[in-house]
Amino acid sequence: KRTLKEKMDISKYAGEELLKEILPVMDDFERALKHMESSANYEGMKEGIDLIYVKLSDFLKRNGVKEIESLNTNFNVDLHDAAAKIPVDEEDKKGKIVEVILKGYYLKDKVLRHSQVVIGE
Repeated sequence: KRTLKEKMDISKYAGEELLKEILPVMDDFERALKHMESSANYEGMKEGIDLIYVKLSDFLKRNGVKEIESLNTNFNVDLHDAAAKIPVDEEDKKGKIVEVILKGYYLKDKVLRHSQVVIGE
């Protein structure tokens, strides 16, 4: 009975440490939003948002999430979802990704989310 309860607790609170690490990012966003209401200093807000972005990017990297490099690469159905095809003048861009609509990510060596891309034809 105790083992069953421990297993239930582990699954119930499995993401606790991960979520604890995200809370400072949430705090920074709340501070930025509060600052936006009372300030006309757009440069300061931009710097704050940049800092939040860097902090969130570092958090994702520490947890094994990395971006799928897609732009100017060959289309790969295992990594990319084709959202559209557009004609291109350059011959070397045909069959290659000319625009990334939505970035894709790996979680360690597994695709977490496919990149949504536009392919040149």
